[in-house]
Amino acid sequence: MPRPTYSVIINNYNYGSFIERAVDSALAQDAENVEVIVVDDGSTDHSRTVLERYRPQVQLVFQENRGQAGAINAGVLASRGDILCFLDADDWCAMGKLSAIGAAFAADPRLSLVYHRLQPVLSDGTFTLKPIPRTLCSGDLRRRLARSAGWWPFPLTSAVAIRRAAWNEVGPIPESFRISADAWLVGIYPFVGRVAALPEVQGYYRIHNNSWYRSVDDADMLRKRMSHWESTVEVTNRFLADHGQPWRLNLDNHFPHRLAALRLSGGDPLQGMRLLVQGLRFGGEPNLLRRARNVLRLAPELIGTGPPGIREHS
Repeated sequence: MPRPTYSVIINNYNYGSFIERAVDSALAQDAENVEVIVVDDGSTDHSRTVLERYRPQVQLVFQENRGQAGAINAGVLASRGDILCFLDADDWCAMGKLSAIGAAFAADPRLSLVYHRLQPVLSDGTFTLKPIPRTLCSGDLRRRLARSAGWWPFPLTSAVAIRRAAWNEVGPIPESFRISADAWLVGIYPFVGRVAALPEVQGYYRIHNNSWYRSVDDADMLRKRMSHWESTVEVTNRFLADHGQPWRLNLDNHFPHRLAALRLSGGDPLQGMRLLVQGLRFGGEPNLLRRARNVLRLAPELIGTGPPGIREHS
């Protein structure tokens, strides 16, 4: 059989109500030489019943629950394509996505990662918010990531595509990334090749209740995010050292981490002022106007003239 150009790897855990749209969007692409692989990561809902209807068009992998990284790794292991495109089971692709990604990779053999914007969508299908990420970053991002402890306006999993040669160089995602495996993809691959950002919306990101996002952060969620950022910096530095790269990340440069720490501790207006200055200089947001606007929104909270940005979990 001819080697596929694209492998669309869909990771699923208990999204039987959403998975059809994800799979259908991958099968409907206008690109040639596409394989679609779904890894069901130990779902306990009706996902298997839904997925079995797609044989033999779709390669199905069923495994015990290992988390998102384990599901993606299993999908890559089962795949043969030169370009690896990742898709969460609750999201879906726009028509023409694979062709656009393929053209970007063909235009620059130095690319390790190509990404695009996602349109957030509510569960009832209503568009909400503006496409994400707002700021796009292309080219050699190593220096920027080193200055911001790896933080940048990164894409989510369903917007990421990786060149297989780069995956082979980097290796599987550490399975400690049971959630937010995109933190590894967007944190490591800019250090092994260039990045290309496509400005068009090429996919849709479904917003619904889950364990990671909150309309207002509570203290438990801030601690969870801080722990995630800390472990991500640790494994990134280990990768950089093991691969002989000169770059290292320092959490002192991670503005969101420092902001979360100040919110948890209560801080004082002087600390808040210092953090505001860091926010204005923070290289993780390349757009100066957007960076300034974000910091100004925080100013009342950080200098003690506005309400705190967190609440206790109840």
